[in-house]
Amino acid sequence: MAFKPQSEDEGAMSEINVTPLVDVMLVLVIILLVTAPLLTQSVHVTLPKTAATTADVKEQPLQLGIDAQGLITLNKLPLVNLAALETALKDELLKNPEIGLHLYADQDVVYSKVAEVMATVQHDGIAKIAFVTVEQ
Repeated sequence: MAFKPQSEDEGAMSEINVTPLVDVMLVLVIILLVTAPLLTQSVHVTLPKTAATTADVKEQPLQLGIDAQGLITLNKLPLVNLAALETALKDELLKNPEIGLHLYADQDVVYSKVAEVMATVQHDGIAKIAFVTVEQ
C-alpha cells in the first residue's frame, strides 16, 4: 500500500497498489496452466488379457444408398422410386420400431434427391439417421 505523507489539514489517503496482486494472479495462472495437463492423465494400469468376443448386435441398421444417378438402394436391393422406399421402410418398421438407418450418398448426387429421401425416411418414422462418409 502506498501512503502519502499526512499533513494536519488533509485526511488519511490510502490507495491499494495492485501491482503485487496482479503478479500473484499471473503466477497462479501459470501454475494452473502447467499443472492442468497433469491432472487429466489417467492412471496407468495393466489390464488382464481375455479371449476376443464379437459385438452383440441384434439388429443391424438399414443401409440406404443413393448413387450418382440418383438410384436408391435399401440393404443393397434397388428400389424403383420413393413410393417403393416408403413401403419397404414401413415393412422394416413393423419388424423393429427402433431400427436405425445409415445413409450412403454419392458425392455427385444432387442435394435435392438426398433431401427427398431424408424427408421420406423421417415421414415414415425413422428417427435414427446416420450419414456415412469416408475419411480423406
